[in-house]
Amino acid sequence: MIDRDRLASLRADEEERFARGHPASADLAAAADRSLLAGVPMPWMTRWPGRFPVFVESAGGARLTDVDGHEYVDLCLGDTGAMTGHALPQVTEALATRAGAGITTMLPSPDAIWVAEELARRFGLPAWQLAMSATDANRFVLRFARHLTGRPRVAVMDWCYHGTVDETLAVLDGDRVVPRPGALGPQVDVAVTTAVVPFNDAEALDRRLAEGDVACLLMEPALTNIGIVLPEPGYLDAVREITRRHGVLLVVDETHTLCAGPGGCTVAWGLEPDLLVVGKPIGGGVPVAAYGMTAEVAGRLSGPMKGHEIDVAGVGGTLTGSALALAAVRATLSTCLREEDFAVAIPLAEQFTAGVTEVIERHGLPWHVQRLGCRAEYWFCPPPRDGAAAAAAVDEELEGFLHLWCLNRGVLLTPFHNMALLSPHHSAADVDRHTEVFGEAVAALVAP
Repeated sequence: MIDRDRLASLRADEEERFARGHPASADLAAAADRSLLAGVPMPWMTRWPGRFPVFVESAGGARLTDVDGHEYVDLCLGDTGAMTGHALPQVTEALATRAGAGITTMLPSPDAIWVAEELARRFGLPAWQLAMSATDANRFVLRFARHLTGRPRVAVMDWCYHGTVDETLAVLDGDRVVPRPGALGPQVDVAVTTAVVPFNDAEALDRRLAEGDVACLLMEPALTNIGIVLPEPGYLDAVREITRRHGVLLVVDETHTLCAGPGGCTVAWGLEPDLLVVGKPIGGGVPVAAYGMTAEVAGRLSGPMKGHEIDVAGVGGTLTGSALALAAVRATLSTCLREEDFAVAIPLAEQFTAGVTEVIERHGLPWHVQRLGCRAEYWFCPPPRDGAAAAAAVDEELEGFLHLWCLNRGVLLTPFHNMALLSPHHSAADVDRHTEVFGEAVAALVAP
């Protein structure tokens, strides 16, 4: 229903508007090209709309200001890393205090006990360890699973994302397991290391796990990185029954699905994982992650974890569990991501969903809005039921235009998604502003 020539013309206009409005970012981008590979400190920063990256001057709460002085309603929030809001005073104070008393010592700090007990309270799993990122945490738990079961393979969902873990960068091509498109120099042959099954297909999971070579299933309760794909009724119960029947450990990655509530989908939906990973949000912006496990799993791991050669076991990192990171987690979890915080953020996501839905219906478009807790996203199709359908529905031209249109009008969405993350720092007016801007973009697209 979208005139592609009109879309291209509108996109070109927005590119010009972006370039005119961001001269300081343009100058910095040119300078960055001389010393930074791809002109950015991390490659996916090139995925933002516009001819060059926007350089940030400051961020606070739910606002971001660039070097050209433009202020944005930030609906990206560091792609969940700043889910609690930017520049939290309590985290800033904790970091300053801790830095003055030593940042890293390779010894435990008292905050470690508080953090572990709080994570146990929130998620219902009694034993915890720290990591630098959810990628690391996922990598570690896959090692644990292979060690505990003696099985060589791990299982993931088709078109999943669990960070840069080599075994998880795999998709299905018919019945074959192949590297995910875009994976550079795969370290391992995913056809050997990994089983891949479609999301929302319990029968396919049962058939694959029946082969008896899978140590664990690593999954998000709802897909997020390929777009929000929600589980169908009864699916997650079936996953738990199937994994138990086949002796496969269930690992739930709550790094993004923590948006469902203080205990993520695990608590909101009554899940019973053997191990759980949670990353970015818990540190208030400081790099940190954690992984928890049942008492049974912890008991089986306690011997190896105390072994003489644990430092070369492929688990750890010198700066992991630093006093600084634990101070940040304690400051964050003691004041953020609580029931009262989600009681503000989730209704804002509901308002976002309702506003976008009204625009879509007014113009008679076959689009859809998907919501998970305080996270919402619009699709240019009916809601997909698995990762392959979600990947097939990606419309980079349309997504790029809408992102750039919003950015040029002071609204920042998550790059390579149509996704908004709401926090207690946002307001109803912020949501209304996005609805207004989104409505204007759609009206421009469908104008006769």
